[in-house]
Amino acid sequence: MATARRRKVAPEESNSHSAKRRALDSNDKSGRGHIAAVILARGGSKGIPLKNIKKLAGVPLIGWVLRAAVDSEVFDSVWVSTDHDEIERVARKFGARVHRRSAEVSKDTSTSLETLQEFSRLNPDVDVICNIQATSPCLHPQHLKEAVEKITKQGYESVFSVVRRHHFRWQEVKNGATSTTALNLNPARRPRRQDWDGELCENGSFYFATKELLGKGLLQGGRTIYFEMQPEYSVDIDVDIDWPVAEHRVLRYGYFGKHKPELPRLLLCNVSGCLTDGQVYMSAGAEEMLSINNTDLIGISMLKKEGMEVILISSSENPVPKPLADKLAQKTDCKLMHLTEQKQMEVERLMKEKKLVWEEVAYLGNDVPDVDCLNLAGLSAVPLDAPMVALHAAKYTCQKPAGRGAVRDFIERILQLKERVSNEVGPPSSSLT
Repeated sequence: MATARRRKVAPEESNSHSAKRRALDSNDKSGRGHIAAVILARGGSKGIPLKNIKKLAGVPLIGWVLRAAVDSEVFDSVWVSTDHDEIERVARKFGARVHRRSAEVSKDTSTSLETLQEFSRLNPDVDVICNIQATSPCLHPQHLKEAVEKITKQGYESVFSVVRRHHFRWQEVKNGATSTTALNLNPARRPRRQDWDGELCENGSFYFATKELLGKGLLQGGRTIYFEMQPEYSVDIDVDIDWPVAEHRVLRYGYFGKHKPELPRLLLCNVSGCLTDGQVYMSAGAEEMLSINNTDLIGISMLKKEGMEVILISSSENPVPKPLADKLAQKTDCKLMHLTEQKQMEVERLMKEKKLVWEEVAYLGNDVPDVDCLNLAGLSAVPLDAPMVALHAAKYTCQKPAGRGAVRDFIERILQLKERVSNEVGPPSSSLT
């Protein structure tokens, strides 16, 4: 009589609840209970498609808060709750565990609270949940360290982040009303900004709450306190128009990790499709001409004054005629290289000569032949009008099109990063004492 062959069960599949309990308990710090960070990142964003993993200053949006959460070292586990495979891949790359949320809490009408309650039910050994908003890229580990102490050392049941605003508010005129009234000021005695403390407004960066509160349908309740963040760190990206503003802010105030980012020493810039708009103009006398934006030339000069080498490149796919190449090199005071082989190979040969690694190279490309270099370079960018394949490979998308300021835009990002690293100061903290 044949015997049934038993399938060997993987450890994570057997007795999953008790195994999860042992795993969570083993990570608890100093008997304070298990504290988990949970970032909600649904794939069906209506405002910006897959907003949570769209690159902001070279990093997927969700990567900024994941980096801060992991490096804070105050969480026993860091999770991303999602219904999307690509978001899951990015989350794991940044060191997070993944909660695959159910269809019931993945609808357009689903609330954050419903998703957190589902997570809490599936992870009953988590005692405190910190819901971190994926769209707050200027969050720092120090913010989370100070906030969690209000739970672990001061006994609060809920802590949430706020920012101080000095906005005078007025009643909306509706339902037949003909006049408005002030909500937070006396118009006859308008205070000066310096004479008014302003108001504390939620900035949405994070919410700590015990599982008991979540079970009651509350994110805030019981013994509650706020954590005040300075305005420069209170960035919330809701719509596409916020993106350029956020890129500026995150380059100045974002958290780049425990170690300073490697600064580039060499900029490689494609001529056709980056420095120019990709077109070659013909004069009445059959003379070929290129159009170059003067702001791009000024940008190159700025970067060279900072001691960074700039090399212009052309290729077999987009060659620059030698007379034009000579004039261009003279105009920019830059070496112009013509690449005849596969770009990555020739660039790596150049890097070897200059004793550089990819992290020390900034690369501005614009099309399929540039994809490998865009992926490998420490900093990489494409003009606003680059094809989708290049946009996906680049770490930064310029706010200007090719030949219309894209080079200057990328150079300003490089200089901002250089300034940020050079002027690195201590970690931010709350203004609440």
